[in-house]
Amino acid sequence: MSFEFSLRELGNKPTAPIRLTDPLARAELPTPALVINRAALSRNLSKMHTFLEASGKGMRSHSKTHKCPTIALQQISAGGVGICVAKIGEAAAMLQGGVTNLLITSPVATRTKARLLNHLLSQYKGNKPDDSMAASLNTQMEPGTKTDIDIKLVVDSTVGLKLLEKYIDPANRMGVLIDIDVSMGRTGVRDLETILSLIERVSNDSRFYFAGVQHYAGQIMHVESYAKRREKSLRSWEATGELIASIESRGFAVDVVTGGGTGTYDIDVSVAAITDLQVGSYIFMDAEYRAVHSRDNDVFDDFEIALTVLCSTISQPKEGLITVDGGYKAFASDSVVPQCIDLPDVAFRFAGDEHGVLILPSGEQEVRLGQTLSFATPHCDPTVNLHDYYWIEEADGRISECWPITARGCSW
Repeated sequence: MSFEFSLRELGNKPTAPIRLTDPLARAELPTPALVINRAALSRNLSKMHTFLEASGKGMRSHSKTHKCPTIALQQISAGGVGICVAKIGEAAAMLQGGVTNLLITSPVATRTKARLLNHLLSQYKGNKPDDSMAASLNTQMEPGTKTDIDIKLVVDSTVGLKLLEKYIDPANRMGVLIDIDVSMGRTGVRDLETILSLIERVSNDSRFYFAGVQHYAGQIMHVESYAKRREKSLRSWEATGELIASIESRGFAVDVVTGGGTGTYDIDVSVAAITDLQVGSYIFMDAEYRAVHSRDNDVFDDFEIALTVLCSTISQPKEGLITVDGGYKAFASDSVVPQCIDLPDVAFRFAGDEHGVLILPSGEQEVRLGQTLSFATPHCDPTVNLHDYYWIEEADGRISECWPITARGCSW
């Protein structure tokens, strides 16, 4: 099978935190380094869970942001109702790390992925795999070990559902949610008759049970104006609410209504139908989110910057410019540029794969070669996918642990 090598390699990836025998100072880290401030991360997690719990909503954090079982387990321990994963590869990484309540938020529409999903379910539910693919999953559990896992999956087409019907073993029964088209132009279905047909098909198959619907309007999360973001989000949920009412009128219980995100977390809690929110970036925050407005401020500062990239200054090509050792391989480049936290008035521009250039205000900032500087990530999710480990900073500024980013590259 084409996946066998990848699966063996995944099984060899570490998942547990690695304690440093001798804590390091930040300046001693090999740069570029992805650094988590432990206290800020804990405060972000506590603040989000407390807010959602007080609002009567569950927290189903999205691990596509951090890709790290250690963080996902903290989110579950804080009271999360489950963890989202974008792809089957991320599900495999989370299961390997002991995270067992997962919602796969992207549809499956290929034979290979339908088979792979079945093998994952067989491996972790202790059922006998039907071929060698599952045996290639070199997990930390003994083969045949029964595990209490709950994996749900979204569907949005008959094509995808037929593949699941063909390859999911009845012993691997799983929940299915209908992915609602929210005019994002990405995934989902909106036609009521198609939705009802899918639900009917799911409900009549012993492999599945109908769990509910997913509504993720990612195109709304970074609308700059809070008022406009609120208007767009509530209008979108109103349309989905009408679909839910129609589904329930046909006798189907919609137990799970999941969606939303960090950008609309305090807006979507007002929607009665929602059971839980798929918040992700709140755990770290980034420059992209800081560029939009919150309810009360022109900066989205509801949560702290808990994730930074530490870079070193390595060259001064001419006066007013300083080169750092972080470029396209250290930072995501799909949106805004990194923001230098230590020198907030300094502009950053990419200068290739390995380098970035800081443009210093005339006569204001003095920067030494060999100095380390912290940067807020432009977009945290894809930035994380460029690194193997988080370095964990304690309250005294020392680095005590590193946490493996187990799901890095698991985009299948």
